[in-house]
Amino acid sequence: MPVRRSFTVILEPQPEGGYTVLVPAFPEVITEGDDEASALANAEEAIRAVVEFRVAHGLEIPSDASPEIRRVTVAA
Repeated sequence: MPVRRSFTVILEPQPEGGYTVLVPAFPEVITEGDDEASALANAEEAIRAVVEFRVAHGLEIPSDASPEIRRVTVAA
């Protein structure tokens, strides 16, 4: 039976609509969707693919990452 794991995702709204999704635990996962539901579904599919690849190749499955978001102001 597969182990259930949870991973933090970051949804970035795009100016033209939709979302880009980043997964801090898996920097190689960047996906998108036209709305939040499809973006999350695409993220789930991408995470599953990466986990399956890592398991098949004996690679480590990282723990969830807890990103810290800060705002930086610059004069430009």
